[in-house]
Amino acid sequence: MTIRRASTLLAALVLGFLAAAPAGAQTSEFKTGEWTSLFNGKDLEGWIPKFVGHPLGENHRDTFRVEDGVLKVSYDEWDEFKGEFGHLFFHKPFSKYRLRLEYRFVGEQCPKGPGWAFRNNGAMLYSQDPTTMRLDQDFPASLEIQLLGGGETGERPTANVCSPGTVFTMDGKLITQHCTNSRSDTFRGDQWVTIEVECHGFGPIKNYVNGKLVMEYEKPQLDSNDPDGARLIKDGRRDLAGGWIALQAESHPTEFRKIEIMPLED
Repeated sequence: MTIRRASTLLAALVLGFLAAAPAGAQTSEFKTGEWTSLFNGKDLEGWIPKFVGHPLGENHRDTFRVEDGVLKVSYDEWDEFKGEFGHLFFHKPFSKYRLRLEYRFVGEQCPKGPGWAFRNNGAMLYSQDPTTMRLDQDFPASLEIQLLGGGETGERPTANVCSPGTVFTMDGKLITQHCTNSRSDTFRGDQWVTIEVECHGFGPIKNYVNGKLVMEYEKPQLDSNDPDGARLIKDGRRDLAGGWIALQAESHPTEFRKIEIMPLED
């Protein structure tokens, strides 16, 4: 069975759960204070793809795949990039947790990928329910932990925060710009980088790179000035206490060899 077909069948099985689960839910099989892998190292079990212009569950051009124990974002079946941004959602939401990723960029960017997407990927946290995404929606309303690799020269920090459909506060100020840089070093070439994010619901959020704290912020909330964020506001409530986790596909091949979560005490 192809990865694409398997992903579609998986999506059909879990869509009912996704539609019913509250955005701040904490799942029972993950033990508080213990690391648990979200990735089994064999296949995409537990993950659901969504690409622009394609229905939830369709793994467009087998972009997300597992090879040699590594979860890959691959573009070897693409002739060129036409704005089909992709996201791979874990099938359950979380609220308070630590997330740990080990990633690296490899190979060449897909032809006609946007310049800003060179060695660019991301982990979407506090994301909207993927069943609520529009068919042609580029990015889910979420907080994106931006994963970047450096070019041959210049500084380019990683673990920055971008906020499609959302806003947050930092140092007591509401941050409405799309991306805010961290204090991390620049990582060039195909080296593995470890990102860890500590999330406390509507409370503090901390980004770490290779064990070093590089960014602190808090109070994630839906952006009433963004069309996708605004349509998710219910009964005037903008606060985000949690949501879904997703990995991106933005036109540059990327590998993940570790994706782990540790639920935290309320």
